[in-house]
Amino acid sequence: MTRVEQHKIIDELKDYARFMKGKDAFDFEMFVKRDKDDEYLDELSQQRLEALLQTYKAMKPKSKMKNPFEK
Repeated sequence: MTRVEQHKIIDELKDYARFMKGKDAFDFEMFVKRDKDDEYLDELSQQRLEALLQTYKAMKPKSKMKNPFEK
């Protein structure tokens, strides 16, 4: 996994950070800090980040309301 891919995954997960609790929230905070420091993640951290993505990506945000002025 490249540095750019790590950054994209962390950006995607920022929308779901408010739903994270416990170990997930702690791990995500550490990933964000490491991303700010431009650190590469080791193999175990990469696997954990991908697991978080799969877990929270399934939780899609609510769809936007339809345009009330549209027929």
